[in-house]
Amino acid sequence: MKPVLAHESRVAVWSERLKTYARFLKLEHTLFSLPILFSGSLLAHEGLPGWRISALILLAGAGARTLALALNRLIDVRVDAKNPRTANRELVTGALSVFDAVLVALLGLAVYLWAAKAINSFCLLWSWVPVLFFVVYPMLKRFTWLCHFGLGLTWALAPLGGWFAIRPGFEGSWPAWILGLFSVFWLSGFDIIYAVMDEEFDRREGLFSLPARFGRRRALRVSGVLHVLAFLTLTGLFFFTLHGANAAFLCLSAGTLLLFEHLVVDHVDLAFFKINVVTGFVVFAMVFVGLRPEF
Repeated sequence: MKPVLAHESRVAVWSERLKTYARFLKLEHTLFSLPILFSGSLLAHEGLPGWRISALILLAGAGARTLALALNRLIDVRVDAKNPRTANRELVTGALSVFDAVLVALLGLAVYLWAAKAINSFCLLWSWVPVLFFVVYPMLKRFTWLCHFGLGLTWALAPLGGWFAIRPGFEGSWPAWILGLFSVFWLSGFDIIYAVMDEEFDRREGLFSLPARFGRRRALRVSGVLHVLAFLTLTGLFFFTLHGANAAFLCLSAGTLLLFEHLVVDHVDLAFFKINVVTGFVVFAMVFVGLRPEF
């Protein structure tokens, strides 16, 4: 019986350890970026790409997301320790060590670079750009209230990466740039909403954000303007690239979700976890059916 109990104990320990890593990486957040990443590849391929390249794109996206999250947590660990909202994060509580987080970051970097190399030489050549953004973005709130646009610009790289995985070059890539511009407006606008939760903390600690600098009401107005621009950009993508009533309906649906995000602004978890995930998949579906209007 004792060997069985010891085995069960080890399994329980490793199971809890894996759950800790999953919480640290917030794997569910990957659902935000993957639809936009694959939308870029759909635009480049004008349809669904093959399984091999799709798997490599998935690996590159997952590796990049892992690296970005680990770097964000490492860079912000001291700030997180002071903020009641983030004081239960794994690096702060000691559930994971800094060494653990560095290993996670290196693993994400290795997967990302390997996948980029396997996709094509162009992706490998430009693979340093997202890494630079991953390092710079978490530090921006220490210097400028424009930090929200750092997140938007980082996310804008996703559709470009998806495009370059299929077409390794800048020629004709303007649909991916339009989708990237949509991502800038969409995510920057949401990040402003998210920063409302830390308005008082940021002001007290000397950190920069639109809510801390201009107040909640003005910051939310800026967020609203950005989401209007996001919808207009998405509409432009539809008119210039896509076709069909179904794609038009999905475009309007994405706009409705952006509006709804502002109606539930006091419930940030709902806006962050649910509305944005759905918005990403709606955009993906819009691109898919817009390229194949028979659907």
